[in-house]
Amino acid sequence: MATTMKPDVKRGSSSAEDADIDGEAPAPARRRPPVAFMVVGLALLVLGAGGVRRWLWGRTHVSTDNAQVDGHVVPILPKVGGFVAEVRVEENQQVKGGDTLAVLDDRDFRSRLAQTEADYAAALAGVSSNTRVGQAEAAISQAEANARKAHADLDRLLPLAEQEIVSKQQLDGAQAAAAAADAQLAAAQASLAAADARVASARASRDQAALQLSYTRITAPRAGVVSKKTVEVGQLVQPGQPLLSVVPLDDIWVTANLKETEVEDVNPGDPADITVDAYPGVHVAGHVESLSPATGAKFSLLPPDNATGNFTKVVQRIPVRIRLDRPNDQNRPLRPGMSVVVTVTTK
Repeated sequence: MATTMKPDVKRGSSSAEDADIDGEAPAPARRRPPVAFMVVGLALLVLGAGGVRRWLWGRTHVSTDNAQVDGHVVPILPKVGGFVAEVRVEENQQVKGGDTLAVLDDRDFRSRLAQTEADYAAALAGVSSNTRVGQAEAAISQAEANARKAHADLDRLLPLAEQEIVSKQQLDGAQAAAAAADAQLAAAQASLAAADARVASARASRDQAALQLSYTRITAPRAGVVSKKTVEVGQLVQPGQPLLSVVPLDDIWVTANLKETEVEDVNPGDPADITVDAYPGVHVAGHVESLSPATGAKFSLLPPDNATGNFTKVVQRIPVRIRLDRPNDQNRPLRPGMSVVVTVTTK
């Protein structure tokens, strides 16, 4: 009788094979999710959180990089013409209000002032003479007396003329005498007034010449920095000719050109954060001072005309003025024309 031989089991076989040998089913292995799915899910979660945060931030903030620093650029123009005798400033020099920037040749103006002063002195001497003043006053007094007598005679004849006691010829003579006396009085008063007018005219000419002389010294109207200097010694300048500019850095602001769809909740007083391209990482605090009454396009040289038929809707920009909360930093000064990024926190 044949015997059934079991095959030998090799050592080192797997547990699954042992389980098969023993007749037991192997346990199912756990499958881990691919790493790519985990990365994508985490990225979607981060993006979603960022989007929600950005949406919440956008409800109370308005930001634009269409913004720049603005300020006053004061042109320096001569009020009189002449040759330039001195130039006392250089390009980019700091000046104070009242500093002399340039001086024109003033010899002609001094000569004119001396002539007008002499004319004024002569006119004043003519009026101030006791003899002439006495004569003028005496003539006025005499004219006043004659006028009073003529009017008194006329007043006496009027009721007599109504009663036909005196003739019409006598009444006409009295009326003519009164009118002549009034004219004589007016002439005497006009003579004295004319003398006073000559004095006033001479005084005005003297003051005008002195004013013209003062204009030969061109001064800075306020403190600032000299820029665009074009004046040189010996140059012949005319009234109103640009010589240079003074830029005051102590009075600057920021103009942010916000989209018309962004200014609904922007109001004066809203805080603003300003970052300057020239100074990375530096934040400047400010606040909304005012909003422009019209879009920037309306102030352009050729404003758009939507009635021509070639209409293309474009989101317009409204200039918003941002005033700094603190004075301009001397270490990192903001200069007109610099590019900035403005973020306004709406209320």
